[in-house]
Amino acid sequence: MASYVLVRLAFGSTIMTHGLPKLTGSAHGSMADPMAGSVRLIENVLGLPFAPQLALFVALLETFGGLAVAIGFATRLFAPMLAIQMAAICVALGPTYPWIDRGIEYPIILGVVALLIAMHGAVAWSVDTGLGREL
Repeated sequence: MASYVLVRLAFGSTIMTHGLPKLTGSAHGSMADPMAGSVRLIENVLGLPFAPQLALFVALLETFGGLAVAIGFATRLFAPMLAIQMAAICVALGPTYPWIDRGIEYPIILGVVALLIAMHGAVAWSVDTGLGREL
């Protein structure tokens, strides 16, 4: 049980580290403007309309969805959304596999963890448990 909670905390915290820089306008790794990078990826690689609005949605999902999963709140809502996001990232970055080449290893494992959390829910030591129901 404790190991699952640790995975949930690590996953949610990791996802949050990708959303916060987009919302705060701060650099993230080698990316000086992660929000602009997200807009370009959504618009130019995925070819989706409303790229700025979708990028904002992604930033909010990563920040608040990651936090929610980490603390065990509405995990069955946010974890599948994050799994879908990881699949979209795989499409955008693929077919390169090694993460060192900006490949899809990292989003694959995060997507699988998101699916695991979606299937199991918050479980113990979570806000949902404290509320007496899973959201």
